[in-house]
Amino acid sequence: MTLRSLGPSRASGTVVAPPSKSYTHRALVIAYLSGGACTVEGPLASQDTYATRSAIASLGRRVRASPGRWTVAPSSPSRAGRRPLRIDCGRSGTTLRFLSVLAATQEREVLLEGAYELALRPIEPLLTVLEAAGARVRRPGGGRSVPLSIRGPIHSLACRLDASESSQFLSALLLVLPTLGGESRLTMRGPVVSQPYVRATLDAMARSGVRADFDGREARIPGGQEYRPGRLSVPGDASSASYMWAAGAVSGGPVRVEGVPSDRPQADLVILDILESMGAQVARGQNAASAQGGQLVGTEVELTDSPDLYPLVGVLAAMASGVSRLGGAPHVVRKESDRRRATISLARGMGASVRADQDALLIRGNPHPTPLDLRGCDDHRVVMSAAVAALTGSGRSTLGEAESVRKSYPGFWRDLRSIGARSRGVQA
Repeated sequence: MTLRSLGPSRASGTVVAPPSKSYTHRALVIAYLSGGACTVEGPLASQDTYATRSAIASLGRRVRASPGRWTVAPSSPSRAGRRPLRIDCGRSGTTLRFLSVLAATQEREVLLEGAYELALRPIEPLLTVLEAAGARVRRPGGGRSVPLSIRGPIHSLACRLDASESSQFLSALLLVLPTLGGESRLTMRGPVVSQPYVRATLDAMARSGVRADFDGREARIPGGQEYRPGRLSVPGDASSASYMWAAGAVSGGPVRVEGVPSDRPQADLVILDILESMGAQVARGQNAASAQGGQLVGTEVELTDSPDLYPLVGVLAAMASGVSRLGGAPHVVRKESDRRRATISLARGMGASVRADQDALLIRGNPHPTPLDLRGCDDHRVVMSAAVAALTGSGRSTLGEAESVRKSYPGFWRDLRSIGARSRGVQA
């Protein structure tokens, strides 16, 4: 295990955003469902997307990787034996949820497996819908999410869906249900979190010729549709770019991130609005944006639609003058870690005061943050958020497992160094 030592630094320069993890997952599923030859252009090569790529290959697609593109084509179907087809989802919650619905289209039993922490991620509301659609679901792990056995085929249906823990339940169904015969309707039970990710799903579907309607409460999904084979383009990732923009805003900047289009739905583009509300200077273009600043001021923000920003906004609040309020996003407690608890720990480690109630965190910032010691942390978004905090610390910070960023942003340390961060690896 390698830790990362990071000293106070001024970040300034230009980076190209890595590809979107969310859109890469969606492109791979669409390529599988198209049944024809597809090229995923500009995919993110990360642990999570490798899991989905490997999974669709196991389900009968030939995948060839070359620099900057993955080609997906049909292959000869394997005989359905008595043993279940085993698929390793790694640590990827997206892979688990998307593959659960793909598995439910198979007449062969599919056994989904994964890392220990994946077993704790929520999935039950999605399985309830799959069972209503005709899937046979077994849970060899008892109440855990993996291992999970699913066998189809499923049919179109009308039912209720609880997407209050993850929008991926809805996205997984939206991707697959149009390919079944007959119209499906999903009525939401309770609030839908992370709705911009649902819009990203609908955007990816529409670009391949498949449509569905969602008004925030009900999804109407015409059946009998076919995805158009061909080119699937992956945009630059606003989630990854958010750390670079934040680095420019806290340490001086400017930091410009290129390759993030403004016309593709991405939840974490809202970080630019948040930085502006905290006093940073933000400049936007069609495919790029930059941020610069210095001393930030407290703000009030609602993060239900952008839960991945929770730790990052927490450290921004922890170094801002005044009080910030982080509201919403109750589902952050069931991400790769309990990110609400991790954010409280980060902020207090920086010398900020934190008051937590049922609905929000109130953070009184410390404009002169103390260095962090984050040994043992392996949540990629917490580690990257801590790196932003370390840029303005009063001394060198020791951050958690450096390798954790491979889950979503493998080039994070390289890009951070390229804009001036004084970073080095430390063997644990």
